[in-house]
Amino acid sequence: METNQFDIKKYENAKKRVKEIKGFYSHLASYILVISFLAFINLRFSPEHIWFYWPMLGWGIGLFFHAVGVFNIIPFFGKDWDDKKIKEIMEKEKNTKWE
Repeated sequence: METNQFDIKKYENAKKRVKEIKGFYSHLASYILVISFLAFINLRFSPEHIWFYWPMLGWGIGLFFHAVGVFNIIPFFGKDWDDKKIKEIMEKEKNTKWE
């Protein structure tokens, strides 16, 4: 019974992870499409004033942080770090209550 619940939990975590990765790649695809379209419009109709890099920069920063969260590029932003810190705090509280 315990093993079955563990397997279900692992499956749910894997399913959630796949959904996060899929969400990032759809975000990346829309970024590429929209920025390419904006660059085309900018270079076609007003090449003397380049402005498409502003939305590219702003959205790119958001895309970067999305990647950091999904792929755990910087350990302090990832879920693993959160889980470790929560366990550490719970252990610390558990040990100090009984002393």
